[in-house]
Amino acid sequence: MTLTLFPGAVELACTTFEQVLDSVTLGTADMAVIPIDNSAAGRVADVHHLLPGSGLFIVAEYFLPIRFDLMGVPGTPLDEVAYVRSHIHALGQCRKVLREGGWRTVVSDDTAGAAREVAELGDARHAALAPPAAAPLHGLEVMKSKVEDDPDNTTRFVVLSRNSTVPPHTEEPTMTSLFFCVRNVPSALYKALGGFASSGVNLTKIESYQMGAGLNASGFYAEVEGHPDDPRVDLALQELHFFSSEVRVLGVYPAHPHRLRERSR
Repeated sequence: MTLTLFPGAVELACTTFEQVLDSVTLGTADMAVIPIDNSAAGRVADVHHLLPGSGLFIVAEYFLPIRFDLMGVPGTPLDEVAYVRSHIHALGQCRKVLREGGWRTVVSDDTAGAAREVAELGDARHAALAPPAAAPLHGLEVMKSKVEDDPDNTTRFVVLSRNSTVPPHTEEPTMTSLFFCVRNVPSALYKALGGFASSGVNLTKIESYQMGAGLNASGFYAEVEGHPDDPRVDLALQELHFFSSEVRVLGVYPAHPHRLRERSR
């Protein structure tokens, strides 16, 4: 997927999301491509918590259909499998097949890594949930294909950069991501978001954070359809600022075509 977005790019492997963000912040990498939410498993919580404090900006988004195969040591009957390895979110996207098989799960750093671990173990009791391409890459055999719970299973990725590159305001569909903290007064969130409703701006996502150990402050990550230079969005952001103690725009970027396809259904 990275090479689809950036042909000819040199990929840098990282073991954690925090390491990915640090690589861009420190200049080891120019861009980061990370998952932010999945249609079946929901938000990637680590990313949502790390992003507001990273100092990085969202410059693009990409929706990727996700397919999983159950793969294991060649020649292994399905009834010999006792453990299934994969990333925690992949396990959450394949609950049905895991429940039917009655297998114990083992969390791996990523899906490709799970396939590699199974190949290295060479133990018929272990299988992996991984993308179809991982089986031939690691010499494994597909035991069941397309085992994701939802045939429309899709993960949304965002591209992060050290620099904010705001596209010009045009008629092209645009997304704006932002982080804000509401004032600690009654109905603050209701009032802060009221401008989006009265201005006719579609709020497509909102996620809450508890700020620190106390209960006096809450932070929110939100995404809206539109460009900050659009008069309607500008009015909504002005009202958001009025009822918030902090507002930061985390990115303004072109809407991926997947959004338009979903809207036309």
